[in-house]
Amino acid sequence: MPLSIDSYLGVQQDALKVQSKRMEVLAKNLANVDTPNYKAQDIDFRTALARAGSPGASLPMATTTSGHIDNSATTGAVDLSSALKYRVPLAPSLDGNTVDAQMEQAAFADNTVRYQATLTFLTGSLKDLMTAITGQ
Repeated sequence: MPLSIDSYLGVQQDALKVQSKRMEVLAKNLANVDTPNYKAQDIDFRTALARAGSPGASLPMATTTSGHIDNSATTGAVDLSSALKYRVPLAPSLDGNTVDAQMEQAAFADNTVRYQATLTFLTGSLKDLMTAITGQ
């Protein structure tokens, strides 16, 4: 009976992609905390994970010449643009910036804990698989 590594790892690999992208968005918000008229964004995790887990989630790489490698069977980056939302500010600043540094830091710390937990689950799954393969 063949085993697909994707089915073995389950939703954890998609969650890792979404959490990684969310970390980028939160870091971008923190980097622009003093930028006038910057609008804070965040990712709706449920929407993003549902989209990442769908069969058509991977973006095909454009091949412009016949010498390019066909990667239609591989998984690529996930388009999370539909899950990216503007955050409603609690107290927007006078310059139009909607980034709340403390809220962004708290969200970043929360996402970091979730990312580490996902990595721990994936590491455990891969260790179990290696144990099954080697028999040790």
